[in-house]
Amino acid sequence: MLLARRLDLVANVSALTAEALRLNQKRAGIEMDVLRLELEIGRSGANAQLVQDLHEAEERAAAIMFACAACEERIVAAEADVDGVDRSLAAPDENYDGSQP
Repeated sequence: MLLARRLDLVANVSALTAEALRLNQKRAGIEMDVLRLELEIGRSGANAQLVQDLHEAEERAAAIMFACAACEERIVAAEADVDGVDRSLAAPDENYDGSQP
């Protein structure tokens, strides 16, 4: 039973890690948009549309950073659950008499 629980927990950690990677890639793309917009504003001046686009990109970046942090917290919690199961698996079974494998 503990091994099945551990397998489920490890699968959850894996899924959360994949989600964190996806979010980080999305964040990097948005950061590139922010840089592109800042460069365009620096080159051609701040027009209303560029400023609005920059503001929206910065808001998306902040939201993604918040989502990344939340995902990282879920990963830490899931890894702690795996550690708990690992400790249970490593603990001697008080009811085991050693006569069977």
